[in-house]
Amino acid sequence: MLKRTLPLAACGALLLLGGCATTGGGTSAIKPEQLSGALNRVSWGVNLTTYQQAEKLGYDTWLEQQLHPAPARLPAAAQAQIDAMTITRKPLMQLNQDLEQQRKDADKIANDDEKKAAQQAYQQELNRIAKEAATRSLLRDLYSPNQLQEQMTWFWMNHFNVHQAKSNLRILVGDYEDTAVRPHALGKFRDLLSATLRHPAMIRYLDNEQNAANRINENYARELMELHTLGVDGGYNQRDVQELARILTGVGVNLGTAAPGVKKELQAQYVRQGLFEFNPNRHDYGNKEFLGQTVKGRGLAEVDEALDRLSRHPATAHHISRKLVLYFVADEAPLALVERMSATFLSTDGDIAAVLRTMFTSTEFAQSLGHKFKDPAHYVISAVRLAYDDKVILNTGPMLYWLTRMAEPLYGRQTPDGYQLTQSGWASPGQMTTRFEIAKAIGSGNAGLFKTDGPQAQERAAFPQLANALYYQSLQKTIAPATRQVLDQATSPQEWNTFLLSSPELMHR
Repeated sequence: MLKRTLPLAACGALLLLGGCATTGGGTSAIKPEQLSGALNRVSWGVNLTTYQQAEKLGYDTWLEQQLHPAPARLPAAAQAQIDAMTITRKPLMQLNQDLEQQRKDADKIANDDEKKAAQQAYQQELNRIAKEAATRSLLRDLYSPNQLQEQMTWFWMNHFNVHQAKSNLRILVGDYEDTAVRPHALGKFRDLLSATLRHPAMIRYLDNEQNAANRINENYARELMELHTLGVDGGYNQRDVQELARILTGVGVNLGTAAPGVKKELQAQYVRQGLFEFNPNRHDYGNKEFLGQTVKGRGLAEVDEALDRLSRHPATAHHISRKLVLYFVADEAPLALVERMSATFLSTDGDIAAVLRTMFTSTEFAQSLGHKFKDPAHYVISAVRLAYDDKVILNTGPMLYWLTRMAEPLYGRQTPDGYQLTQSGWASPGQMTTRFEIAKAIGSGNAGLFKTDGPQAQERAAFPQLANALYYQSLQKTIAPATRQVLDQATSPQEWNTFLLSSPELMHR
């Protein structure tokens, strides 16, 4: 429930007393009057297009299409922006080689001023590449028909968090999202776990390239169990961390074009896939005792054996299920729902879509609609989706700026635990004030979302019409009387938009 922290005259409907309107309890089937609420939760935010699609198909059919999506087709204007990006046009190997060469050339410059300028140019190019990745992610969140896949991509990027500011991760993070996470976001957890382990972004972020026989680095092994799989109370001990670190020795990154000199008797064990490398020279080939069982020393196959155990462990099923409930249902995860999802996880060998279906068809999910507080990403993306539907924005810069202001920038969480999934992290008075400012910028059409970059920059008129068919057909029914009273007091369409976007109801999903 939101509390008044600033005068209503200053902050509009955002700071109304009372909180969100409920959309009613229910059974496993979503009732017709709950449709917009369910879409708000399963998608990045309801808009007219999504509402009409789900109404035409029926919610259950729409949900199945979200759980098992066809290849996404974005609007041409959004796809054109993505197609023009360097990260689209250059494979990761080439992009990395080009940037590595730029860095080396800068370091060779003798003149201090010229070297500093060249090094700054290198850093600026890293920043540009990272901004492309964030822009592509937002465009997909806004316009992809596969809304659940995009939400789950964010969820897993947060679960398997990497921080872009470390080393050269700004080059790697877009590929990490696009090739390691998104393709497996609704698939088998075991495949997703393996894909993140084999990506250079994860290996570099958690220092496993420094992990070698007789020079053990436990960072990745610890987070792999504590955060990615079993959970902090998952039944493992410090010996298991040490043994998993031994198993992971030799898993690293090769940013160059040449293979290392591997001992003749180990050459058949060497693996190179893109920038991923398993170097047997660095591997501890001794036997290990991991989670109560012996892992025979034999190279990269040990890693696969460890991932099999971790991904199929009951503690992992519980940890993942509980985290999904925190993200999609409630800040206090209902234990019975978590247990049913855990059972589905184990019986389907970690089928993420099946686990999500168990959650989305539950009574607990239906009863929670309208009560889950939006984190900054959900607020920003849902507001733009509601305001502009399938009208493609030209500039994601304002959205990226808003997310940074509210302390949830894409790829910006420094620690491996990811951003908080509950309301307590995002409901401060400062956060609420910022949300009202965002609502005012979007509601007035002055946010800069349709302003092109460059010397010939122009801004297209982009005043949203929020008092539209979606509002009168569905959203109006979920709006509390106090909010309607404030909306009735609006003196202009811009102010009406602002009051709606900053209302307690639109702070929740």
